[in-house]
Amino acid sequence: MLKFKFLLWALTKLLQKAVRNKPGCASYITGKQLIFQIRTHDGIGRYFTVKNGEITSSAGVTRNPQFTLSFRNAAKGFAILSAKDGKDAFLTGLRTEDLVVSGDFVEVMWFQGLTEYLQPGERPQKPADVLM
Repeated sequence: MLKFKFLLWALTKLLQKAVRNKPGCASYITGKQLIFQIRTHDGIGRYFTVKNGEITSSAGVTRNPQFTLSFRNAAKGFAILSAKDGKDAFLTGLRTEDLVVSGDFVEVMWFQGLTEYLQPGERPQKPADVLM
């Protein structure tokens, strides 16, 4: 459980660093207002707020997030979130119901885009990004 809690806290710090150090990430969150949470089925978790070009988080859960990533337990949450091949782990977790996603799936997809900024280097531009 402690590893899961630490991972969620560290995720906040990594996102904040990406916003500070990667102009594309700062631009990606500009104008966005969102509250989401990552938790276990038994209520251990953290909620994240994206507002005014900043990302903050608080321990615990919130009542009205736009979406929730809910893991079967802390061990499954840690394993999926820290997996080397995160996309495969995420999809496997959904298939096995070790991960349940609820809420606005458009916002979930936005979050997936945000996590790309956690990779080394600036997020590559897509052709649509160049045209707009």
